[in-house]
Amino acid sequence: MGALADGALAAGGRVIGVLPRFMEELEWGHKNLSELELVHDMRTRKEKMLAGTDGVIALPGGSGTLEELFEALTLKRLGLYFGPILLVNTRRFFEPLRQLLESAIQEKFMDARHRAMWQMVAEPGDIIAALDSAPQWSSAARGFAAL
Repeated sequence: MGALADGALAAGGRVIGVLPRFMEELEWGHKNLSELELVHDMRTRKEKMLAGTDGVIALPGGSGTLEELFEALTLKRLGLYFGPILLVNTRRFFEPLRQLLESAIQEKFMDARHRAMWQMVAEPGDIIAALDSAPQWSSAARGFAAL
């Protein structure tokens, strides 16, 4: 996350951080953010981050990235989040996840219409076009959220 923030700042971008207080106390925060909002805990962080977005972009990462991604997918499936969700599949990082989600559909844990909840792009340069062409999602998803 730090390298991404550094790159955005170097290009003249604005970077807003949402950080739990314990991480600030451990000095885990980025020192040069445009804005930093301190919150009580990780749950509040996720809620704040998702509420203020037009879309979710997941880069390769660890358990925190995957947990935040699955929260966004779950809320979208339930018709509570409507923005596009993009996975940047650098070096095919998300291929096992693609296979897992496909298995969930094949095994009827998810409806085939749930495939439209996310898109994968091969390179960061593909993000803008994917955001622009992402399928619309609405609260009508609640009609097939529970199988």
